[in-house]
Amino acid sequence: MIKKVINKTDILAVEKLAFEIWNAHYTPIIGQEQVDYMLNKFQNFKAISNQLNTGYDYYIISNNLKPVGYIGIVPNPESKKLMISKIYVDQNKKGSGFGAQLLNFTIKFAKENGFKTIWLTVNRYNSNSIKWYHKFGFIKTDTVKTDIGNGFIMDDFILELTVN
Repeated sequence: MIKKVINKTDILAVEKLAFEIWNAHYTPIIGQEQVDYMLNKFQNFKAISNQLNTGYDYYIISNNLKPVGYIGIVPNPESKKLMISKIYVDQNKKGSGFGAQLLNFTIKFAKENGFKTIWLTVNRYNSNSIKWYHKFGFIKTDTVKTDIGNGFIMDDFILELTVN
């Protein structure tokens, strides 16, 4: 089941998922110090609440009423582009189809709302995720390095999917 994040309980569920998923997945890629910094800056209760108030939509996917993943999207109707800001699934549920469900939900949302492109950034060293996106038809269109403060840089590929 996919549910829109609309209240404090939902935001707390996303925050908890983010802590568990990011620590398991990203620590080997970017290190614990940067994971801690990014969780505090982008994925805590206050940050998620602020994002929800500035155009982001978050959705939680659950399995047997237990949240197992989430997605954050940012619609830009003027450009007809939809950004996937975050898409994460619990390590113990990877390969169970929950990520695909979130992505298919997003593609359907894009089609129903007139978006022509879905795009995202992904860490260039996150090879398994890059392969997964390619499987769904995303193509690399650019690279970007973003200074996120405190001496940390996000070194990403930009991937895009054309929506028909």
